[in-house]
Amino acid sequence: MTDSPNARLHTLLFMFALLFCTTQAGAELSVTRGSAGHSVTASVSSTMPEWIYTLKPGESYSEVAIELLAPNFPASRLLQYNRIDNGATLDAGDRLRIPVAWLKRQPQPARTTSITGTVHLIPGNTGRKTLLAENTLIRVGDEIQSSAGTATIELADGSEVRVSPDSRLIFNRLTQYGKAGMVDTRLRLDRGAIDTRVKPVMEGGARFEIETPSAVAAVRGTAFSLQTSPEGTHLQVTEGNVDFGAPGKTRRIPAGFSASLSTTPNTGLSIRRLPPAPALNPVPEKLTKLPTTITWQDSRAPLHRLDIFESETGRWMESRKLTGNRYDINRLDNGNYEIHLAALDTLGNAGMPRIIPVEVDLQARAASLDVPAEGETVNDDMPEFRWTLNGDNEVARLEIADDEDFRNLIATSEWAPESTALPSRPLGPGQYYWRVVTEAGGNSVATTQPRQLIVNGTLPPVRIISVNYIDSQVRIFWEKVITATDYRLQLSEEPGFTNIIKEATLSDTTAALRLIPGRRYFVRLKALSDGPMQSRWGPGRELYLD
Repeated sequence: MTDSPNARLHTLLFMFALLFCTTQAGAELSVTRGSAGHSVTASVSSTMPEWIYTLKPGESYSEVAIELLAPNFPASRLLQYNRIDNGATLDAGDRLRIPVAWLKRQPQPARTTSITGTVHLIPGNTGRKTLLAENTLIRVGDEIQSSAGTATIELADGSEVRVSPDSRLIFNRLTQYGKAGMVDTRLRLDRGAIDTRVKPVMEGGARFEIETPSAVAAVRGTAFSLQTSPEGTHLQVTEGNVDFGAPGKTRRIPAGFSASLSTTPNTGLSIRRLPPAPALNPVPEKLTKLPTTITWQDSRAPLHRLDIFESETGRWMESRKLTGNRYDINRLDNGNYEIHLAALDTLGNAGMPRIIPVEVDLQARAASLDVPAEGETVNDDMPEFRWTLNGDNEVARLEIADDEDFRNLIATSEWAPESTALPSRPLGPGQYYWRVVTEAGGNSVATTQPRQLIVNGTLPPVRIISVNYIDSQVRIFWEKVITATDYRLQLSEEPGFTNIIKEATLSDTTAALRLIPGRRYFVRLKALSDGPMQSRWGPGRELYLD
């Protein structure tokens, strides 16, 4: 039996009416009344974005309404919206549906968590370029310009943006919906590159969007990298999804894919699968010795990119493009880090990263003291100290005090990975104690037992006052040192005095030398005494006869 046209028309109208009723019923949004034991419904428009807030213990409805709602939306209106007669009946666990348009909006600054190298901040309110420092607040309209430096920026919701060298990033919007915790973040990357890790954003008004001169990237919780240049914009997605493309013409790019949009007209969006993450050979979770070599299996990739980030601050510790399949991790302080290793394709774009967490835990060991020996007596006021390092990746410092407890430091040396040092200033005659402090990993310290040292002292250096030339003879005059009994004179043909052609001990403060004309000479002196004290060599003086 065949239906007539009128019968078919009546059937279609009935199905449409049934569908319309079902749609209207779906717009009825229930609000649980928690301990009240019942619920009410609010008939709301399905096109109005909403956010659901759950009351916490100790919160009252009136307090929440003041915290969340914009000034032009009174608490009574929210009760009407949810069809609740009395807000006092609401308890912890009850949920409120709040239109996003009703929420309180306020600018929420971002914050710089780490800086390496030189990065500048241009505040939107002054336009005056200044050096960007850690913990600087970044507000709407501000601009970051990196030259050879990098910066890590934390947004109000905990999302993280790492700015690569030679980049320009502008903060167009940093809005938070009051106590709701939702954010609306819009950035513009004019040049360079950024790596981002965006926390999942809430539905209904929350937004994270980055614009470039040729494209736009909008996300709802993901990790991705973005690079832009006059040739176009390139995207790599490693977690989640990113809506990417020309404004109004975006496509959803999933994790494991890259997308490129050229500035050349009519070229369209190019989407490719990212190179897979390299197969990294096992790395210990805790590194107790540096340097440590990490290796990975050979691949067809022409290059690999290795980045090391400090876990707590996101600080960019190292970034390298590598040939081959190995890398030596060197001087890292104790702490937790993330190592990111990715293959680069022929265009230089990074693929899926292999991410491994490592902890550096270096322990300093006490050095072995060599010279001077315990209780040794020296005549030099700048004696050389030597020791042997017993740990790995250590730096050391010499410390000299006039008491065995080192309450009063007299002289030190600079921190260095060396095993010899001179004191930071001359030591006068007397008794001293010296020791060596070693440090590894920035916070592990070891100290040797102290040694006693006796300094006899030195005479002041001898300074030449004048030189007189008479025919082929040169007469030299120098300052008298009160406690000196004699003076030692050295003559050389080069300023380093490595080849001495004449040396003499003199009791007077003058000496005559016969020199060959046309040749250059250098002379220096030091003071001597009856005891062990003597001076250091004074500055050399050039001599020349025409």
